[in-house]
Amino acid sequence: MVLLREDGKTQPEISELIGVSLSTVNRAHMAYDNGGVNALRPKPTGGWRNENMTLEDEKAFLAKFAKAAGAGELLNVGELKTAYEKEIGRPTSNSTIYNLLARHQWRKLMPRPFHPDRNMEAQNAFKKKAFEIL
Repeated sequence: MVLLREDGKTQPEISELIGVSLSTVNRAHMAYDNGGVNALRPKPTGGWRNENMTLEDEKAFLAKFAKAAGAGELLNVGELKTAYEKEIGRPTSNSTIYNLLARHQWRKLMPRPFHPDRNMEAQNAFKKKAFEIL
């Protein structure tokens, strides 16, 4: 586009020759005028370019919590997030922590809830009586 402009072509002619819209030609010319050839180079997008840790660092970080999780203790995501933020040196979102756990195949497991005033004797008596009928 820039070379065609240097040859004396107008922007509508350039857009027709290349097969792009007029606004694309205008943006390219403005970028070239403001930043030169480097402004026309494509910008990287997507991927993990802004990663906080490498996969090995993440594994080492989660290894600190794996012993407690393997022993049946509950792992609080808030505590994990606080430790993660301390490790990387800046705040992060909850979704970052959940994505980290999913990336390393950690699952959400919770103990079964129970009523604090439950009566175990009544429950056992009910089980015995209910199965006698069948």
